[in-house]
Amino acid sequence: MRSLQFSRLFATLFLFICLTAAWPWPPRLHDIEDLTLKRQNDQNSNSDSSTASPSSSDSKNAQSSDASNNPSAITTGFPKTSGTSKATGTTAKDTGDSKTITKTSSISVDPRLPAGGIEMITPSAIAQASYYKVGDFVTFAWNYTSLSVTPSAIDVLVSCAGNGATYTLASNTSVAPTGSVTWNTGPEETGANPLLTDTYTLVIHDAAKDVTAIPAAGYLGTYDQFTFGMYIPQQYTPLGEIICATCSGALSAIERLTLKFLFGTGMITVTSFTWFAGGFGALF
Repeated sequence: MRSLQFSRLFATLFLFICLTAAWPWPPRLHDIEDLTLKRQNDQNSNSDSSTASPSSSDSKNAQSSDASNNPSAITTGFPKTSGTSKATGTTAKDTGDSKTITKTSSISVDPRLPAGGIEMITPSAIAQASYYKVGDFVTFAWNYTSLSVTPSAIDVLVSCAGNGATYTLASNTSVAPTGSVTWNTGPEETGANPLLTDTYTLVIHDAAKDVTAIPAAGYLGTYDQFTFGMYIPQQYTPLGEIICATCSGALSAIERLTLKFLFGTGMITVTSFTWFAGGFGALF
């Protein structure tokens, strides 16, 4: 009898457990717990912000007070700079309260390209040697070749190895597709280094670089391949009054020795031939 009661109780508990598991309960308990904790965290953050507001307001009041007492303490949020600052690609210049920034750009040139050069037009590159009289006006003209980067200015010079002087024909002159310059070779222009009867070299180079700078691809290199002659004119002398210091109507010593050698050789040859021919009876 008692075992039957236990069986009924066990069956009732088992049926209750099955019904509980199959019943459509509301959302799970841990979701409800998460929602409860989230609302609690929101309440805590609101309380913290309300607590921190007075301190933030106090700090702003303190900064305002410091600014009123010390005007130099006001900051704009940017670092304060003074003097001249330099950066790659830019140049900054301070002028009082304003700053002017100038940006520069670099030009990329293929290193396989040749350096820029000069081709003479006047006088022509294929012409024979050129000679100019000291005191005249001499004009040079040229074109640029293989020039990828045009220089801002050029210098035109003439050098003379005889007196070691260099004459400036043009300095920092602008670059045109065809360049030209006229040189006054008079004494009023040459100054303390008068021109000599000698050979001169025309030099054209970039004004921003030294004459001895190594030429770079696409940039103008130093041109010093054209040479010309300058001469000092002499006063006119009639032909009958010309006296040649190195001229002489007499034979030189070498010429006299040469004639003696030839005459002696001829006499020996004739005598020897006559003797041999007479010994064989060819002549008699």
